[in-house]
Amino acid sequence: MSEVNTKEVINQELINSAMNYQEYIDLLMGLFEEGKTTGENQSEELLDYAKMNLQRMKRLQKTVLIETELSAALNAEHTPEMIWLVITEGWCGDAAQNLPLLNKLAELSKKLQLQLILRDENPAVMDQFLTNGGRSIPKLIALNAENLCVLGTWGPRPKAAQLLIEEFKEKNPAAPYSELATVLQLWYARDKTQSQQSELIECLKNWSEEHNK
Repeated sequence: MSEVNTKEVINQELINSAMNYQEYIDLLMGLFEEGKTTGENQSEELLDYAKMNLQRMKRLQKTVLIETELSAALNAEHTPEMIWLVITEGWCGDAAQNLPLLNKLAELSKKLQLQLILRDENPAVMDQFLTNGGRSIPKLIALNAENLCVLGTWGPRPKAAQLLIEEFKEKNPAAPYSELATVLQLWYARDKTQSQQSELIECLKNWSEEHNK
């Protein structure tokens, strides 16, 4: 498989209009002060999630510790310069649990640039990177920094967390989303980004091989 060319939806104009991590946080905080979040749905439930997500991201940005193996993989000689374009929204709990880690990695390496776009403002991009037919986020799209070709993707969550969700839904088909969200956030709290980091190590290996074919 060669690098995927998606220049119809991913081009330099899109990258230039994307946000860095601090701009994204500033946007979420500004909206929160107005009693809003990103996207068209401004329900009380999503606003509550947006508030919790800001708190989670602030905490994780201080507490996330990058594994030596992941740092080494990111900065290895064969690892290409990349742009990690991440599709997200402020109310998304999975995004809040993963973006601080991705930002930490971008801070660690000159080879990596992290750029964020909102799902609901970029449906053409989102629809190129569906998960089981759904617009699940966050979705990390690893791009070759030289030509913006897609090296690979990751997301919306670690495989173990996805399995947890599927099992919960099977055993509790009538449970409200709030129960599922609580179970998922407890999993993230116990895992402490270990699953994400392990999967990203494997992703970096695959993306480097894709680039060097």
